[in-house]
Amino acid sequence: MFERRDVLKAAAGALAAGVTRAFGQDLQPQASAPPTFTRETALDIARTLAKKPYAPPPAELKEPFASLTYEQYVAIRNKPGTALWTGENRGFVIEPLHRGPIFTTPADLYLVEEQTARRIVYDQTKFDYGAVKAPEKLGDMGFSGFRVLRVADGVEQEIALFQGASFYRAAAPGQMFGVTARGLALRTADARGEEFPVFHSFWIEKPAAGDNALIIHALLDSASVVGAYRFTLRPGEATIVDVEATLIPRAPIDHFGLAGFSAASLFTPLDRRRADDLRPRATETGGLQMLTGKGEWLWRPVSNRDILQFSSFVDSNPKGFGTFQRIRDIGAYEDDDAHFERRPSLWIEPFGEWGEGAVQLVEIPSESEINQNIVAYWRPKQPLAAGKETSFAWRQFWCWEPPSRPPLAIAMNARSGRSPANPKLRRFLVVFTGEALADPQHAAVIKAALTTSPGSATNIRTFCNPQSKTCRVVFDVDPAGETFCELRLVLQAGDEPISETWLYRWTL
Repeated sequence: MFERRDVLKAAAGALAAGVTRAFGQDLQPQASAPPTFTRETALDIARTLAKKPYAPPPAELKEPFASLTYEQYVAIRNKPGTALWTGENRGFVIEPLHRGPIFTTPADLYLVEEQTARRIVYDQTKFDYGAVKAPEKLGDMGFSGFRVLRVADGVEQEIALFQGASFYRAAAPGQMFGVTARGLALRTADARGEEFPVFHSFWIEKPAAGDNALIIHALLDSASVVGAYRFTLRPGEATIVDVEATLIPRAPIDHFGLAGFSAASLFTPLDRRRADDLRPRATETGGLQMLTGKGEWLWRPVSNRDILQFSSFVDSNPKGFGTFQRIRDIGAYEDDDAHFERRPSLWIEPFGEWGEGAVQLVEIPSESEINQNIVAYWRPKQPLAAGKETSFAWRQFWCWEPPSRPPLAIAMNARSGRSPANPKLRRFLVVFTGEALADPQHAAVIKAALTTSPGSATNIRTFCNPQSKTCRVVFDVDPAGETFCELRLVLQAGDEPISETWLYRWTL
């Protein structure tokens, strides 16, 4: 008689050997029962897979899909009523996504019901190919990922998208997709070359009728590491995603990133090098927010740099970090197509202690607003040893307003330009807002504590308005002949900070 764990190990061995589809049977009736799937199954499969040499997933794609234009590809949609669980009052429906020239690598999708996993079979009759003429018999092409839609009061709202490498997106009600999360970052912008792990198998648990949580398991694989992931999605005013990950390296790993994300920033009033654009700004992120292990709130605006830039914010046991879109007025963007004011903010809270490390920020030069050129992640100081299992967990809030906000004034806006006093200097304007600035007594004693390295700051002035709860800080920076300058600014009343700490790197 076999124990349940023996059955799981047998299933894991079949998948790890490359017979991915042997694990779960097709959705068509089968003579033999598919194996049991439990919370531990993906991890058991990962353990077996980690002991084998890495085999890159096949990425060959049949014509005409390999050579579609972007417009042709995005026009391929699921036909109405074909989404999984349609009409079942499950609270969610799932739309498998077609493969195409951008997303060539197939991902196996399974549905889990009553601990039984069944593979979703590609069915071309369920797709509308638009203007593309598809062959009559395509066979089983697999999928590039899937879309999650929340169903409430008969209305479907797209809340999450898993597609490509280990990338996924989510959004709160009324938002458009923007920032992209990563299951794992490996050697991002490293001279040794970046490695992109792939989620090549997903198991989606069928929720109970009317449930408000969706559980998704995923198997991650790359040349360096194998991982088992568990995502729990809970939609509401914000879409909350709990991520549990166990990593099993095939080789030692000294540069990896947890809870990573990327976003696009073409220009802002801080780095307006592209004057021939009618919009005031074009960015889906205002900056990087951090709450350090010691409780300090940091805000770092991001920029589209002329050269690749790295910033490292050393910390121990961070309490949270993320990317925020603070300005929600369309007039700040003047873009009725991109609607940057409707892009999600993403706040991340680690579960447990993550130890020593740093929030790593990478700013990549870009000439297009569709390129997500701002990347950030937590980089642990402790490397991963080959063959040793290490687990991490974190919570993501995809939201309009973050659940954790500084109990201080925040830097709502910032601009820079040539100083009218001296064209060799750079002038900055930083606007803080918050309840702490509504006190007239505070306004009378507020000072701007500003440091520069290298260089110096001159002509520092504050303009506080208790009625509007704002304080504007203007200053000039002399880089002293250097090509960069690190700026650090905080408002103080006496010796007490009354604002978050504003950080910025100016470069020539």
